[in-house]
Amino acid sequence: MGSLKMHMRTHTGEKSNRCDKCNKHFSRLGYLKIHMRTHTGEKPYRCEECSKQFRTPGHLKSHMRTHTGEKPYRCEECGRQFSELHSLKNHMRTHTGEKPYRCEECSKQFGELGSLKSHMRTHTGEKPYKCEECSKRFCQLNYLKRHMRYHTGEKQYECEQCSKQFVELGALTSHMRTHTGEKPYKCEECSKEFSELCSLKKHTRTHTGEKPYKCEHCSKQFSTLGSMKIHMRTHTGEKPYSCEECSKQFGDPSTLKKHLRTHTGEKPYKCEECSRQFSDRSSLRKHMRTHTGEKPYKCEVCSKQFSQAGSLKVHMRTHTGEKPYTCDHDGCNKKFSALGNLKVHMRTHTHEKR
Repeated sequence: MGSLKMHMRTHTGEKSNRCDKCNKHFSRLGYLKIHMRTHTGEKPYRCEECSKQFRTPGHLKSHMRTHTGEKPYRCEECGRQFSELHSLKNHMRTHTGEKPYRCEECSKQFGELGSLKSHMRTHTGEKPYKCEECSKRFCQLNYLKRHMRYHTGEKQYECEQCSKQFVELGALTSHMRTHTGEKPYKCEECSKEFSELCSLKKHTRTHTGEKPYKCEHCSKQFSTLGSMKIHMRTHTGEKPYSCEECSKQFGDPSTLKKHLRTHTGEKPYKCEECSRQFSDRSSLRKHMRTHTGEKPYKCEVCSKQFSQAGSLKVHMRTHTGEKPYTCDHDGCNKKFSALGNLKVHMRTHTHEKR
C-alpha cells in the first residue's frame, strides 16, 4: 500500500516532505534525505579508485564509468555511446533539432540547460570563474581551463606534420591548414578565400568600411584590434621591437621586418613588368603605377592627380604655402616645401656637386 501511495504522488504532484533549510518540497522522504546532504556537505559514497566522494550512489555509479570506460547508453541514430543517460538525451537533440531551453532576454534557444546558463552570463556579465594566477575572470569553466594553459605552458595539441604544439584545439585545426592549403572561409563580395574565420571577418571590413576599434587618445578608428594596439604606441612612445644589428627600435614587428632588409639586402617583391625588385610590398605597389599610369591621389583644390600619397602631400603645400623644411646652415634659415628641395639647396653651402 505504501508503494502505491508514493507512486500516486507522481500523478497528483503531492510533495509532503519539506526541507526546513530552504523550504524545497519532495514527494519521498528518501529524496529529502539525499537533498539534505547539499546543506550538510555529507558525501557518504566513496570511489575506491580515486577516493572521490559523492552524495548519492547514482552519482558514484556514474563516476565509476570514468575509470572503467563503460558507455552503456547508445544513440540509435549514429551509434555514438555515452556513459550517462542525460548525456545521451542531450545528444539526441542534435538529431531532432529540439531546443527546449529558451532565454527570456533575447529568445535564443538551446538544446541543453547548461548552455542556456552559460549564455545568460552574456546578459548579466557574470564571470564566476577566476584565474588564481592573474585574477582574470571568465564566464565559463572551459574558458578558464584553456586560459590556465598559458600560465602552465601546457600545449596538449601537437601537429602530426611538423610537431608544433598548441594550447587550444582550434589553434591546431587552423595550423593544419598551412599544411593542407585548405581555405574554407570565402568572402561573398570578392570570392577571396581564407583559412580562418577571424581572417574573413577582418577582410570583410575592407568592404563594409567598419572600424570598430577606436583610439581613446585621438579618436582614430581601426578595423582590427591589432592595428589599434600598434597605433597606441605612437602615443605612448613604446617601441618593443629591437633590431639585433643596429639596436634601432620599432613599434610593430612588420616595420622591424622591413628594416632588417636594409641589413640583409633582401628584396622579395619583384615587378612582373620590368623585374625590378623591392624590399617591401608598398614600394612595389607604388612602382607598379609607373607602368599602369594609375594616379589614385587627387588634389581637392586643383584636381591634379598623383601616383603617391607623399607627392600629393608635397603638392598641397603649393596651395597652403607651408614650408616645413628649414636650412640650418650659418643662419640661412631659408624654408622649403619639400625635403628634396632643401637637399639641393644645401649643396650651395657645401659646394657639393651631384
